[in-house]
Amino acid sequence: MIIEQARQVLAIEAAAIESLIPRINGQFTTAVNMILECKGRVIVTGMGKSGLIGKKIAATLASTGTPSFFLHPAEGIHGDLGMVTADDIVLALSNSGETGEIISIIPAVKRIGAPIIAMCGREQSTLVQTAEVFLDVSVCQEACPLGLAPTASTTAALAMGDALAVALLSERKFTPEDFAIFHPGGSLGRKLLLTVEKVMHSGEDNPMVTADKTVKEALFVMTAKGLGATSVVDEQGRLMGIVTDGDIRRGLEKGHGFLDLPVVDLMTKNPRTITLDKLAAQALNLMEKNKPRPITVLPVVDGDHHAIGIIHLTDLLRQGVV
Repeated sequence: MIIEQARQVLAIEAAAIESLIPRINGQFTTAVNMILECKGRVIVTGMGKSGLIGKKIAATLASTGTPSFFLHPAEGIHGDLGMVTADDIVLALSNSGETGEIISIIPAVKRIGAPIIAMCGREQSTLVQTAEVFLDVSVCQEACPLGLAPTASTTAALAMGDALAVALLSERKFTPEDFAIFHPGGSLGRKLLLTVEKVMHSGEDNPMVTADKTVKEALFVMTAKGLGATSVVDEQGRLMGIVTDGDIRRGLEKGHGFLDLPVVDLMTKNPRTITLDKLAAQALNLMEKNKPRPITVLPVVDGDHHAIGIIHLTDLLRQGVV
């Protein structure tokens, strides 16, 4: 009975969302264009469960390039309507369209001059009749067996809010870099903002040997720098290859004689590289996707293929990119 009831809830709510698809029409396009042309902010308001959904919609809009905040309608009628200007748009959520607190602020919003977008479940309602745009989020039934608790209706409103936010994001040509500006904290911000330049080992910390050195000399450099690898460069400092501690271990299996060989005989030629302006997350992707096996070090080169640095997997681990 428990599983059957839960599945029925999900089926009802899935149907509620699916029913919204044909309602993405001219009214939806008008709402998007109104918001794109808005010189102010999108003021989202709603009471009770609709208010909780409204807070999420406001947060999603704000984080994807549309300035927005939530206004509690009960607080609005006691002074917070001073936050609303004629340059703003009010997005009002009410399943019935007759929520007392919402209806109470409509005259003031009209006097201020802010247009209203109604996200509502009843076209023949006070809210819709006073709004400039109507986004229909009506549902055939609530998932609550009593038909009382807002369930399918709030799910539908949430989905419509996401559709609105993503449509606006797309129209604004919102990029991952834009998204990162609003999410500087945590691993997401680090992945989207941290560049190779800020993580790589450069200058005296960049292990390099010239092509005329021996494997033994390369090993000394690797040991001194502690990164388990060294770039091999020509006389002009251009990258020719890379030697790793794995190469050394595999060479030792054949005896010590290889240590006196030229480093060019042991190095991996034409290794994967990255430039300093790329994201650290892109460096991680190159390391993980390397064939036939992942790599732990990545040389950093400039436009002329000079070896200007090296990045190690542990650097990315420390920065929380992984």
